[in-house]
Amino acid sequence: MTLKDINCCVLIPTYNNQNTLRRVIDGVLAYSVGDDVIVINDGSTDETASILSEYGSQIFVIHNDKNRGKGFSLRRGFKEAQNKGYKNAISIDSDGQHLPSDIPLFIEKSYQNPGSLIMGSRNMEQEGVPGKSSFGHKFSNFWFKVETGLVLPDTQTGFRLYPLEEVAKIRLLTTKFETEIEVIVKLAWRNVRILPIDIQVIYDKNERVTHFRPFQDFTRISILNTYFVILTLLYYLPKRLFLFIKKKGLWKIIKDEAVKPEESNYSKAISIAFGVFMGIIPIWGFQLLIGIPLSVYFKMNKVLFLTAANISLPPLIPLIIFFSYKFGGLFYKNGVQLDTIEKLTLDSINKNFVQYFLGGCLLAISAGLLAFGISLVLFKILRKDSNLTHL
Repeated sequence: MTLKDINCCVLIPTYNNQNTLRRVIDGVLAYSVGDDVIVINDGSTDETASILSEYGSQIFVIHNDKNRGKGFSLRRGFKEAQNKGYKNAISIDSDGQHLPSDIPLFIEKSYQNPGSLIMGSRNMEQEGVPGKSSFGHKFSNFWFKVETGLVLPDTQTGFRLYPLEEVAKIRLLTTKFETEIEVIVKLAWRNVRILPIDIQVIYDKNERVTHFRPFQDFTRISILNTYFVILTLLYYLPKRLFLFIKKKGLWKIIKDEAVKPEESNYSKAISIAFGVFMGIIPIWGFQLLIGIPLSVYFKMNKVLFLTAANISLPPLIPLIIFFSYKFGGLFYKNGVQLDTIEKLTLDSINKNFVQYFLGGCLLAISAGLLAFGISLVLFKILRKDSNLTHL
């Protein structure tokens, strides 16, 4: 099976990788049967241009007028591949960490799953993996899960097969390393199937040149993830939840999560307690923005958390604010005490903010602890939990 069987080309973005570029191109050409290798020279200042000229018509070369970034080069590669009529494009880094001998794995996987994004999965636990690569790997995987609900073993790999028809439907905004994150998140939001495959990886510190700048690039990636998390909370997460609930049914979902045998009673009670706490804590507008990532990070039951967090549904908000005032009044005597909920106005909130905020925090803690205790007792009565005896 060849690249032609899936109408695929190979994109090689490169910038000052003269030590490894020949080896990568030669390896890729072993699987090429025509003008299906596109190299994007991102304004290299070493011997890259001279090396590329040696290959003549064996490869198609795009030269950026100056160093624009890996994302910019990939986007130029996507556009050229689409203009040439390709349906798929494999991207491979030119720094020598990827082995072209893994290309057949991508071809076979794509042939079996047309229209899918195929992601090479590196073994990041092997000897020689740089510390910053290992950290970035875990960092990226975590936020990808938050933003899409999907789990991938390696979201930072540069060895991928892109379905070009789907790529053409998304609007890419970035031009540096973060483009590789942007494209997979946006494809996931379009429900493009994403499939990982195990690949080999080589980290040779004597010849490998990396242009990743930890501070600048992590900052840009963090800004992009912040933008994606906000979009997720405002639109994509509610959309996923709505479609999931519509398909399975709300009460069945809650029931299934409540009786999930692999989770302990303690874990479930914590999830409910945290949901109640975040639903009451007086940080309106940011409760889910903070609570959802924390529930994912601490591996809580997300359905039980979100169900409990709905204690702050709009009809209950005035009651929560009123009782926050009343609770705060037990400890803070300088504010104007509210006797009835009718006296709750924007003006009273302004004048008594310290009392309200203090009371809201204390009420959230108390309600969370109460929810934990009640939930734990009910779970203990209603379901067996062998793990509980070890707590």
